[in-house]
Amino acid sequence: MSGIRHRLIVCYDIRDPVRLRRAHGTMLGYGDPVQYSVFVCDLSGTEAALMEAALLRVIRASADSVIIVDLGPASGAARLRIRALGTGMVPDRQSYHVI
Repeated sequence: MSGIRHRLIVCYDIRDPVRLRRAHGTMLGYGDPVQYSVFVCDLSGTEAALMEAALLRVIRASADSVIIVDLGPASGAARLRIRALGTGMVPDRQSYHVI
């Protein structure tokens, strides 16, 4: 993944409301929410590793679940691989929030 930005889908299921809010706040620094517990992120390999480390500090691995799906380079077909039905909205802009 190196310096090329990849489009990632990050989904989480966190059982504790305090950890859930912290995870959401953490993810706001890395991507755009498409649902409360689902984010779209365009990150480099380094940024993705920082995001994972930040999430590991927030979650409890024995009770919570985080799934990261790599759709490939953000500038390629990955932009077309996400569709929303209903009121869902897929971010079409590249916004970099990495903290």
